[in-house]
Amino acid sequence: MARINTNVPSVIAQTNLARNNSELEQRLERLSTGLRINRGKDDPAGLIISERIATDLNGIERAISNTDRASSMIATTEAALAEINELLNSIKGLMVESANTGANSPEERAANQLQIDSAIQSITRISNTATFGGLKLLDGSLDFNLSGLTSSTIVKAQVFSASFVGSSSLQVDVDVVESAQKGSLFFNGNSNISTAGTLNSALTIRVQGSEGVRELSFTSGQSFSQIISGINQLTALTGVEASLIDATDSSVGLVIRSSNYGADEFVSVDRVDGPSDPADDGFSLFKFDNDADFPALDGTFSFAATGLVSASRDTGRDISALINGSLSTGRGLEISINSPSLALELQVNEAYAIDPTLSTDTFYITGGGSTFQIGPDITAQQQVSFGIQSVAASLLGGTLVNGTIQTLSSLAKGKDNSIEESVRRGDFTDAQAILDTAIDEISILRGRMGAFERNVLATTQRSLQTQFENLTSSRSRIRDADFAAETSQLTRAQILQSSGTSVLGLANQQAQSVLQLLG
Repeated sequence: MARINTNVPSVIAQTNLARNNSELEQRLERLSTGLRINRGKDDPAGLIISERIATDLNGIERAISNTDRASSMIATTEAALAEINELLNSIKGLMVESANTGANSPEERAANQLQIDSAIQSITRISNTATFGGLKLLDGSLDFNLSGLTSSTIVKAQVFSASFVGSSSLQVDVDVVESAQKGSLFFNGNSNISTAGTLNSALTIRVQGSEGVRELSFTSGQSFSQIISGINQLTALTGVEASLIDATDSSVGLVIRSSNYGADEFVSVDRVDGPSDPADDGFSLFKFDNDADFPALDGTFSFAATGLVSASRDTGRDISALINGSLSTGRGLEISINSPSLALELQVNEAYAIDPTLSTDTFYITGGGSTFQIGPDITAQQQVSFGIQSVAASLLGGTLVNGTIQTLSSLAKGKDNSIEESVRRGDFTDAQAILDTAIDEISILRGRMGAFERNVLATTQRSLQTQFENLTSSRSRIRDADFAAETSQLTRAQILQSSGTSVLGLANQQAQSVLQLLG
């Protein structure tokens, strides 16, 4: 080649040297930053996916922190509830001690009442003051807000969780499809009865219910009202009560039934002593052998009704209802449902529970509750709501007593279920029922919170940690530099740069050979 204006070998050497320099710079950049992708041109697709993974990692990291904080909040709440449990148990012990009127003085019972009053006040104080980072825990501010409840249908409602998807409120429809029933046996007062409303002959019966068993003896000629009185005087010991089928006509007969509703309740009446043939005194008992609704005892009852058969024992039935179209679980007059979108427990009014023909009852959950963000994305699927009811004494232990709801505060001095009033009545049944309900409510709330922490928070946290680990590994494979490979490529680039520089020098010297032609 004898052209000197254009040194093609030099141009080629410069181009390759520039490429080698760029390669060397890239390897040095990767080794200095530790990243394979430092800018979009390094790997456009890899940059996109790695940045998406980085976003996921940031969300997951915050979600893990959220679950940690939620667990701490639950632990703080449960610690306060544990103290309330201790106080309730101490009240129970004081009540049991005070019921021993034959061995303690009025002054001792008064001292016990003072302790009970103090414990009740402490429960309310804990309810009002338990906090976590300034957040009130047990004063009801974390409970769900309800509207549209009517005492003629729903006596008591507790919402444990509710999902508001695309709406600020949730409609709840309750439709009783199968009535609650008491175990009931019917005695026909017009069957072989010589004198209307009385027994033909002396009779001894064994009456048994969910609370126990007792025997009662009646003489010939005793009225149905006296039989009813004898049975009802032992209701607290047997769990069985009696009444006339028709309050205006005692000759129709009487009904002997469990004092409470539900499949756990029963009534059993057996003849212990009397005429060898029940037909001689007419004391024959019947029950309905089908699942017909409880008959109205309003003077229209008929022993000729279809399905009425001879029996000495009958069991009650739990209420069955549809809540927002889903069949709920019933126990006596209580119904509950536990689904991902709604978890609640309702105590139904007796008149509503025994009449499935009544219209559907509707109320609304208008917000409230505590919402926990336990996922990396702010969606309903990654949020969990949890209701924490107020545990103040005026709201705790709500029990239906004589048609009204009475709470733990009714055990205080001067109230309906105080020690003094219970001793005066000679009956601590109502006080014990309220206490047992209060203890159950606190225990159930603690259990639900424990299940929430264990089965929701803990499992979610483990799942998030696994996701974080796997996504971190995936992003590292995409984004991080492989030092072994990069070091090898750096050595190659360095060698190529050195050789390229030498070649460029040779290419520049080659043009000088034309000087020999000029002699």
